[in-house]
Amino acid sequence: MALLLRVVISPKEARRLKLSEVPESVDQLVDVIKERLELQGDFLVQFEDPDFGNALCNLTTMSELPAEHAVLHIVWDSDSSSLNQCIGSVSSLDTASVHSGDIRSSWTDSIQTNLRHVTQWPSPFPIPKLSYDVELQLRKGNETYEKSKKGLDVTREIKMEILDKIAQAIFEIKSYPEKDELESVASSLVLKYPCLKEPGSITGYEGWKTSIKYKLGNFRSKLRRAGCNEVDVNSKRKGGTEDNSPFTLKRPRRGEVNHVPDYPQHHSDFTLEEERLHLVEEMKKKKRDQTLIQHKMELTFSLRRKEIVEGQPMVSEVQERWPALFSCEQISQEFCRITSKDLLESFRGSLDIYVPRLLRLYRARKGAFGQKMEDVLDALDEKTSDILTHRKTAALRGLPIFVRDDTSKFFLQCSVAGVDKGVARETATWSACDSSEDAAVRRRGPPPGDPPVHRGEDWRRR
Repeated sequence: MALLLRVVISPKEARRLKLSEVPESVDQLVDVIKERLELQGDFLVQFEDPDFGNALCNLTTMSELPAEHAVLHIVWDSDSSSLNQCIGSVSSLDTASVHSGDIRSSWTDSIQTNLRHVTQWPSPFPIPKLSYDVELQLRKGNETYEKSKKGLDVTREIKMEILDKIAQAIFEIKSYPEKDELESVASSLVLKYPCLKEPGSITGYEGWKTSIKYKLGNFRSKLRRAGCNEVDVNSKRKGGTEDNSPFTLKRPRRGEVNHVPDYPQHHSDFTLEEERLHLVEEMKKKKRDQTLIQHKMELTFSLRRKEIVEGQPMVSEVQERWPALFSCEQISQEFCRITSKDLLESFRGSLDIYVPRLLRLYRARKGAFGQKMEDVLDALDEKTSDILTHRKTAALRGLPIFVRDDTSKFFLQCSVAGVDKGVARETATWSACDSSEDAAVRRRGPPPGDPPVHRGEDWRRR
């Protein structure tokens, strides 16, 4: 049986690996990954477990992997010196340049940035391991509870140990969890340790839920005093003209995994501002070093997020300070940094879900949209091969008709000649789910007489 893998080597690098046969053991899988991806050094393999909301789990047996396809994460040993060699090989840095020293330094620092990678709240929530003495008392308490249904007399030391560890575990996933997420934590706690159930409570964990909520608030206060960016953006500073304005809590929006990460190690506002200025100067060049731009954008991600979340600047201000962010390639990369998901893969996955619904909607209301919608659906009905691709094409072609927009300006139109690689790749991506005739029209550009599409305006429209 074939197995398709997405191997995440580092926060920047992910590779696609297709195996004709499933290895018999994890050690054999590691050997195959090292051979096929040309990796060196010792590492641990983790996989995204769908039973726990795609949370990472250590791979111990091959039977734990989902069937047909899976996402693996490489966790390098901290004492392994082969990490930089591996990164150099997968990045294809075959020749040295003037900026080679800066690139290595920037990339090494970017690895140390505290970024989250859990995209969904785990269910059930994994209760962290407690200190040995507390674990021993809870184990004895569970044995007593099984025999006599008598709960454990929780001392202050036990409660503080439990709440401290749980608050840290929650913050590693999410800084501002919702009420139902806090309830799932309290439920998992009494499920693992029944001796902690509260007598007289309907659920048995209402008091624990409240304690976890307030403990997490105290933990955020400690982190704010320590200089944590993610909670520091929510500190209401006294003084100034804006003090009378209502305070708005800056929570991560839906899908945001890395809201305002901390600065990379050995960096501050001053050093990251210097990196930003170097990035702006690089964008002014006619022949840009895309590798350098990628590394600088990775390095300055935390500064950029703090400016956008805390200052909430206008789009024009962001475009002036971060011109590289408005390139097609960096839009996808920034999406991945914030959400830990691939933009195009997310788009294609959502497209697979909504294509049947869109086509049913088009057919139900095709009379209201005239001949254009009729032509799109008739062209789909005439196809006899590669139906899935043609269904996606019809769904995309019918979308501007359905929203009554100009079909010639709804999607990006450009010529492959004379554009940067990012735009060319995006054009190729759209062409992959488009018909060959439409792809040829898109590569030729807009018809004569049509006004050219401004890339900045088109980016905002998309």
